[in-house]
Amino acid sequence: MPTLHWIGKDKVVNHHRDVPFRVLEHQYGFDAKGDKKEATQSGNKVIHGDNLEALKALLPEYEGKIDCIYIDPPYNTGNEGWVYNDNVNHPKIKKWLGEVVGKEGDDLTRHDKWLCMMYPRIKLLHQLLSPNGAIFISIDDNEHSNLKLLCDEIFGIGNFITNVIWEKNYSPRNDAKYFSASHDFIVVYAKKRESWNRNLAPRTEKQNKFYKYDDQDGRGKWRPDNVLVKSFSESGVFGIENPNTKNIHFPPKGSCYRFNQERAKQLLADNRFYFGKDGKGKPQLKRYLSEVNDGVVPQTLWKYEEVSHSQAGKKELNSIIEGNVFDTPKPTELLLRVLQIGSNKNSIILDSFAGSGSTAHAVLNLNKQDGGNRKFILVEMEDYANTITAERVKRVIKGYGKDAKKTEGTGGSFDFYELGLPLFDTNENLNEAVGIEKIREYIWYSETRTPFIAPKAGNDNEHFLGSKDETAYYFVYDKNALTTLDYDALSSIKTKAGQYVIYADNCLLPKEFMAKNNIIFKKIPRDITRF
Repeated sequence: MPTLHWIGKDKVVNHHRDVPFRVLEHQYGFDAKGDKKEATQSGNKVIHGDNLEALKALLPEYEGKIDCIYIDPPYNTGNEGWVYNDNVNHPKIKKWLGEVVGKEGDDLTRHDKWLCMMYPRIKLLHQLLSPNGAIFISIDDNEHSNLKLLCDEIFGIGNFITNVIWEKNYSPRNDAKYFSASHDFIVVYAKKRESWNRNLAPRTEKQNKFYKYDDQDGRGKWRPDNVLVKSFSESGVFGIENPNTKNIHFPPKGSCYRFNQERAKQLLADNRFYFGKDGKGKPQLKRYLSEVNDGVVPQTLWKYEEVSHSQAGKKELNSIIEGNVFDTPKPTELLLRVLQIGSNKNSIILDSFAGSGSTAHAVLNLNKQDGGNRKFILVEMEDYANTITAERVKRVIKGYGKDAKKTEGTGGSFDFYELGLPLFDTNENLNEAVGIEKIREYIWYSETRTPFIAPKAGNDNEHFLGSKDETAYYFVYDKNALTTLDYDALSSIKTKAGQYVIYADNCLLPKEFMAKNNIIFKKIPRDITRF
């Protein structure tokens, strides 16, 4: 398989493992009544912070659970500015990362820089994606070929689904130097191609308009459809009699009817053949609108008439938040198409380059349309995460606009988070400032790879984390003193299990006793998994 190499690659391929694990700190909740201190528990999240660290912070709750990912990363045109300080301390990487991308003529390493930024993020997105999920990535020609090879390496070339062309402009740009760029790409990969079940795209009014005939017989509208196939079959070589003219129509040489003679007789008796406006033509089949699928197989060319365009995206955002800082926000209709194909009514959708919040807008709109319960997670590193990204979501939920142009709210709720402190300090000890509950969540996830649900008080001692697969987990920790696993500590355990995993600072139990009773001791902080 072709591989992609760039300056600094060897220092970033495993960088996602070195990213510090930070906790998410809840700032406020929001629903149709407004802001609230308490968490809404809705599952919808807007997170302010660098997306590399935020993606790492999402792992305990969401690894392998995100059904649909859409990202709109920097296109790296050479005329934009993007800053991602990934804290890679190697001199090679420092040369590229943590600096604003320069003009193409001034910065010949901008493609290396972009790849260094994207690689660890795509790695973490791959971890978060469900085995049945897919990722949709907007991009243009500047990095399209690099992105394709990058995703081939991380997802596997066999999990490439398609390359969608989105017609982003409705008119040519006459000020273009060479060609007027009319399209962007959306690159699509599945976590496991054989496990991804894409949905049909919704039928459009334009497609339904072809069904314009109606015999007023209760079967509804229909359109003429071809009855021939270009392959020879003896069963298809027979004549169909036109009941109006008594002419018998045989298929042309080299073709045959796509049904046998018995089926043709049934169709004729059922008035399913159309012989032209004058009733004297060759047979065509009546294809009824009621018989076609609720949707159509998605195509790889998305016309602006169906999914909107860049100019409409900007106008839409300005109608919600005036004076926004985005030149080309993605239109909601484009994101709706992604969700219609790549999600179901209970999917979790992640956008880690959230920008103006179009993805959440689309999720809320689609839930309102079909009664779905999709959840969104947005990550935005810039300071406008609250004033634009989250603010847009608030106004979509409550409704926006004035008087006759007011758009009705979708309803719903979300929680806003900031990236908090790292779980481990610079000496690789537990950072007690994050709080014991955050530490317990992390320990549980590191052992079970499942979200932590605090056990009910009284079921066991205070150190009990929970049980999974006949194993009971305990985190014996006291920030004011060293803890010891001994016989006294064991006497407080109430849960019966086939195996016990117990974290503490020290252990005084004999190895033979531990082996006989299926007890595994893990020393704090040495044996705590880092990921």
